Amino acid sequence: MQDLIDGVARFRRDVYPARAELFAHLAATHRPTTLFISCSDARVVPELITQSEPGELFVIRTAGNLVPAHGPGADGVAASIEYAVAVLGVTDVVVCGHSACGAMTALAERHDLSAAPAIAEWLRHADAARARTAGEDGAQNVDALVRENVRAQLANLATHPSVARALAADAVTLHGWVYDIPTGTVTSV
Repeated sequence: MQDLIDGVARFRRDVYPARAELFAHLAATHRPTTLFISCSDARVVPELITQSEPGELFVIRTAGNLVPAHGPGADGVAASIEYAVAVLGVTDVVVCGHSACGAMTALAERHDLSAAPAIAEWLRHADAARARTAGEDGAQNVDALVRENVRAQLANLATHPSVARALAADAVTLHGWVYDIPTGTVTSV
């Protein structure tokens, strides 16, 4: 924890003063252009990968970059999507998977998740991707599942009414990316 406290102190001492004007602007303005949905994995940092400034990305991070299809009842992911698209008016949405994803590895290798029922239930949002890659083996299966999962989450995203309306009005574009951690490359899917 001390490293985080020290980081805040360095931010206040070294970063904030040099960027005070930007932060003053951001205090009164919230106009990101992109909703970026990525995995919660600590190795995946959307702002770093895209070299975005504060205020440019509206970020949702979930285990496995999963986006539940629209359904009854509110949840944090659906509310965040609706806010970004309907209220903030983002013009682009990126769903970004990544190499060596623990969630996709657990599915591809059929890990026993009986002791982690919340994780097992959450990972059901990747069932369509899993079905499309069922015949592949090993690391290739994980890589294929990562790509198919991005495609499946884009399909789930399009079921949200705010996204469907924005797509129909040609007001938003959906993008699927995969970030490769060891090479730093990003590819479209």
